[in-house]
Amino acid sequence: MNANPILLQKKYARIVQRFAQKLDISIEEALDFFYHSAVYDLISNGVSDMHCMSEEYLVEELQMEYEKTCKK
Repeated sequence: MNANPILLQKKYARIVQRFAQKLDISIEEALDFFYHSAVYDLISNGVSDMHCMSEEYLVEELQMEYEKTCKK
């Protein structure tokens, strides 16, 4: 299932904003990480209807990916 592109872009913006706030990083850093993440890849490709998941869930997934990436 494909999401409406405009609604998806708005969801991306809310996810990035919450992610930046949660990790206390800049919007730019959060945006850069988001667009290079597996989470973004799954959402944008419509895998497992990830775009239907709550923003809080997606932020948590993004945070786990961020923590794994930063610890390497």
